[in-house]
Amino acid sequence: MNRLVLFDVDGTILSSRGAAPRAFRRALRETFATDGPEDGYSFAGRTDPQIARDLLRLAGIEDGQIDHGLDSFWDRYASLLAAEFRAVDATLYPGVRQLLDRVDSVPNEAVLGLLTGNVRAGAELKLTSAGIEFDRFRVGAFGSDHHDRCELPAIAVARAKATFGRTFEGKSVVIVGDTPFDISCGEHLGVRTIAVATGTYPLDQLANCNPDHLFPDLSDTDTVCEAIFR
Repeated sequence: MNRLVLFDVDGTILSSRGAAPRAFRRALRETFATDGPEDGYSFAGRTDPQIARDLLRLAGIEDGQIDHGLDSFWDRYASLLAAEFRAVDATLYPGVRQLLDRVDSVPNEAVLGLLTGNVRAGAELKLTSAGIEFDRFRVGAFGSDHHDRCELPAIAVARAKATFGRTFEGKSVVIVGDTPFDISCGEHLGVRTIAVATGTYPLDQLANCNPDHLFPDLSDTDTVCEAIFR
């Protein structure tokens, strides 16, 4: 295995078509009687635990009360998200399925993984709704592992080593994502970054973050694979 290829979920692989923020905010309201400010806060690139705590703090909820209610909140969020996806399916962005199939098809070359701010249950629900098998990603690091996205690459690398007996380091680790947070979270490990402008950040803003490679979407399978493997 020569590459550990870690994909973000929202804005990179798929769009939840509003299902995730609706479920998230409703679960906050039902658990804490508030979902924080209506405007001025972006979910993009942040971990679910960070989003929950930020919104509740902005609403004046004390950390002790937040900590007391979080377990109930996560259970309610998963239940509401599953209900949302019974009404509307998540949709894949262009080229995603073809790219995953191509990376998977190269014998002994790459490990497919996830690096996402979603809690694990949320990531699985979203991918399943979009028609992608969660188990095809053989390692992962999730918001439920740590609230700080910058901690997630090392977690994914450690899990890959435990599973495959190989230490992936430097440019053998590839992070594919749609936000500046995806680009910056692995800088301290010297990873290879592939930014894609299918989320909320346009090409010029992503270019200012100096990713190794930048694409408008993932539809050019050959070129994206060259960026991953060369």
